Formats: sequence, structure tokens, C-alpha cells
Amino acid sequence: MASFYERRILPALLTRACSSPPMMKQRAKIVPLATGRVLELGIGMGLNLGFYNPGAVESVTGVDPAPELRALAEAAPRDPRLKVSVANGTAEALPFDNAAFDTVVCTFTLCSVHNPAKALAEARRVLKPGGRFLFCEHGLAPDAGVAKWQRRVEPIWKRLAGGCCLTRPISAAIRDSGFHVERVQTMYVPGTPRIAGWSEWGEARA
Repeated sequence: MASFYERRILPALLTRACSSPPMMKQRAKIVPLATGRVLELGIGMGLNLGFYNPGAVESVTGVDPAPELRALAEAAPRDPRLKVSVANGTAEALPFDNAAFDTVVCTFTLCSVHNPAKALAEARRVLKPGGRFLFCEHGLAPDAGVAKWQRRVEPIWKRLAGGCCLTRPISAAIRDSGFHVERVQTMYVPGTPRIAGWSEWGEARA
């Protein structure tokens, strides 16, 4: 059973951190590219829903294991034309058929899943052949000094931030899972501590 911290305090902290203007600008770079039937991994508080283009998207299905976050996603603002459903589940064991989606969207989720390789394998499984995997994540910084502090801080960070890891590689993990990464951009997100601010975003195909 989730603790009081996980049920009452953590959702508010995550909402505040993940909805900061710099983080929302990162989401806006990738989410509008989604088309067709869309699956969003770790929909969380539904912060991406306002960025989907209802003219290009047939439906958005979000999955998240936390009931408190799913409730926030259900109530999150979005274009009234956007068809949205939110399902209970984990990225490592998606409750969907093979080749069910045209696009999978993954923003600031790979840092906190229990097994990134399984999550990425599941994303490939549910994507149609040639389907797109759109990602925007934070992870292991390329600068040795920043990476050193990421490793030092990560144990306490994970406990306070709902299992969020600071040292997971991003693009390399996506490539290693069998995706073809077609484009990727990188930077430290402005206004964010560098230990949590290294971001990589782009598009890959199944």
C-alpha cells in the first residue's frame, strides 16, 4: 500500500516540478508531433494533454500505475475534441495488443520505470510497423563533473522523487532496445539544477 507521502505529498511535488515553464517548453517540442492512435507512457498528471493536436490525433490512451496521478490526468485540461482514456498499468507490461498504436509518447518517464529495457520493448511491441516513438527525457549528463554529482545524489533523490533516477542513459537505451533513432536534440534545461536538467528529445521508429 502506498504511504501517506506517496499518496498526498509526492503528487503535489511532482506536479510543481514537472509543470515548471522550462519543463512545459520541453513537452511542447515533442507532443504536438503525435499522430493517429497515441499511447502515452506514464501519463502522470496529464501535463501533455494540452499539447496534442486534435486534428492529427485519433485518440490518446494514457497508462500509469498510480491511482492518484490517473485521477489528475482524467481532470487535466485538454482540447474538448481530444478523445482521451486513462488506464491502470505499467510501461513494462502494457495491457494492449501488438501493433495497436501509431505513436508512443514518452516524456520524463524512463527515469522512473522499474525496468527501462522492458518498457522500451513493450513500446516497440504495441507500435505498428514503422510507428513513431516520441521521447523527451532527462538522464545521465555527458559532463563528468555533473555525472559525478548525479551518482552521489541519486540514492536520496530516488526516495524523495518517487523512484526517479538521475543516471540513466536516454538515446543509447532507446537505440539498444531496437529502435532506429532518426533525430535527437540535447541541452541542459534552463532554470533546472544541472543534476536533473540534462534533456534529450527526438523521434525514433520501430
